[in-house]
Amino acid sequence: MTGLSTTTAASRPAAPPRSPAPRLRAPRRHTPGRPKRSVLLTVLTVVVLLYSLVPLLWLLISATKTQQGLAGSFGLWFDGDFALWDNITQTFTYQDGVFGRWLLNTLLYVVVGAGGATFLAVLGGYALAKFPFPGKRAVFAVVIGAVAVPTTALAVPTFLMFSKIGLTDTPWAVIIPSLISPFGLYLMWVFAVEAIPTELMEAARIDGAGEVRTFFQVALPLLAPGTVTVLLFTTVATWNNYFLPLIMLKDPDWYPLTVGLDAWNKQAYAAGGEVVFNLVITGSLITIVPLIAAFLLLQKYWQSGLAAGSVKE
Repeated sequence: MTGLSTTTAASRPAAPPRSPAPRLRAPRRHTPGRPKRSVLLTVLTVVVLLYSLVPLLWLLISATKTQQGLAGSFGLWFDGDFALWDNITQTFTYQDGVFGRWLLNTLLYVVVGAGGATFLAVLGGYALAKFPFPGKRAVFAVVIGAVAVPTTALAVPTFLMFSKIGLTDTPWAVIIPSLISPFGLYLMWVFAVEAIPTELMEAARIDGAGEVRTFFQVALPLLAPGTVTVLLFTTVATWNNYFLPLIMLKDPDWYPLTVGLDAWNKQAYAAGGEVVFNLVITGSLITIVPLIAAFLLLQKYWQSGLAAGSVKE
């Protein structure tokens, strides 16, 4: 029996080796730190990046060329004669150094106009956010409506009003309209609602602080990110303001950079005018440098100001 069993077992064919069971691939989870990749989003990002950087690259390269080099070379590559420093010198000395006067005028409009607009927006936004009063909904509707109205639509009525009181062709014709920023007021209103706890204001009042002291010592430090954000927006709007100074000012000594560079550019199309495209391009490059520096220096405050209130705790 033992031999028969051994023979029978030996005569049986060996079982084929079992293949390992297929392993099911776990679904890929996309965590916040590892977002899902999107080819379309990547392509759109590259397109937007090129759209933003190519004009700046052209401006930087063109500022290194002479007047003849601008016409005889490829726009996105350097010419044989590197004339950046000569162009900068000529820009500040052309027409008795009027470019420096335009730069100082622009700084004046930004410091007084944009700075005043930011301060008024902070005051108004804080008051609208933290003090109840009758007609608050109506004020909100007016502010939203003012944000929707383009500034160019108000330029002609503003000019007629200022001409009646004799303020045209003066710096006040540019500064006073710049003090009003409906978007800045709305942004500070929304920011102050979440940034300033009401309990903190009540604690300051219990300790004997008045409303002015409560604002400057308690509320204002908490509003710093939103204040910087509004300051950046109003600075860019005032620095790039073109249409309002164009219709308000006749004296070239009060021109900002935008209107002054446009006047240099139009010389090429006037009878007997001097062609200074190289100075216009170099002046444009100098004009954007302060804005780039402001964004880089205040970037962290700007980002935190935009993100404030986006997460509910």
